[in-house]
Amino acid sequence: MGDVGQTRRAGTIRASARPARLRFCLAMLCAILGLLVPGTGHAQQGTEAWRPDTRVAPGGPPAGNSVFSLPPNVTVVPRSAPTGGAQEVQLTAFLTDDAPPIDQGLVWHIFQDSEKDGAPVRHHRTVRDANPVIRLAPGRYLVNVSFGRANLTRTLVVEQGATLNERFVLNAGGLRVSAHLGNGTPAPEAAVSYDIFSGETDQLGNRQRIMSGARPGLIIRLNAGIFHIVSRYGDANAVVNADVTVEAGKLTEVAITHPGATVTFKLVTRPGGEAQSGAQWSILDPDGEVIKESAGALPTHVLAAGSYVVTASHSGRVFRHGFTVQPGETTQIEVVMK
Repeated sequence: MGDVGQTRRAGTIRASARPARLRFCLAMLCAILGLLVPGTGHAQQGTEAWRPDTRVAPGGPPAGNSVFSLPPNVTVVPRSAPTGGAQEVQLTAFLTDDAPPIDQGLVWHIFQDSEKDGAPVRHHRTVRDANPVIRLAPGRYLVNVSFGRANLTRTLVVEQGATLNERFVLNAGGLRVSAHLGNGTPAPEAAVSYDIFSGETDQLGNRQRIMSGARPGLIIRLNAGIFHIVSRYGDANAVVNADVTVEAGKLTEVAITHPGATVTFKLVTRPGGEAQSGAQWSILDPDGEVIKESAGALPTHVLAAGSYVVTASHSGRVFRHGFTVQPGETTQIEVVMK
């Protein structure tokens, strides 16, 4: 009986230990759940970093935070350092300082320059508007504006924050040439062309060619100054030289008289006969200098007024004839084979 009583007491001891163990397990479970439930413990401190009033300094997290993170729906754009942007530049061209702006026919060439000696100048852009507004990055540029053959080049420095309105005064005018024959009648426009040279000559007496092959009646735009004109009528020696002065803002009219004449050559076996084909022609001045050579049955040339000698070679024979050209006359010269 004694043993039985001891057994009951032991059993009572074991039975009374179960609630203590259960309470311990429940306490441990609550502690674990407390770590997992949002809004308690350290999880609450983590959400403080996501408050809307938290700011992120450019380039990284605030100083003193060893660990810093943002929620997936937040993007941070770092603030970049300010850089120089393009500036607006307005370009306007004038014939003279007190003239209205030129509203058509302008071409602007813009070159990017460098302040370093020997650095290449690079073509930046070409603009064909009369009064363009362009955007240029800060720097140094060469700007050339052309109006026909008149042009002007200037250096332009674009600075940050400055809007420029640049005036280009070309100091230019117009030149129109008309051509007449010695008898006062207008010369055929298709038969006359002229070249324009600078008024000054170099040490060797040469002039700078400004334009070639210009036709009468056209207005040529030029910078103001003195120019030398070489006008040619036909394809031989009917040439006239003249010096002209172009004034800024004005149209200069020049009338050139060509004392030349149209001459047709004909090789015949008798006066008034049929022209022989296959002849070779040479026209010489009184000094024997060859002025023009040609071939055919009826060659035609424009010659300046004066005296000449023409030779015709045919079938191994050479025939010569002297003649005189009068200004403005159309003449036919017959060379008789005798």
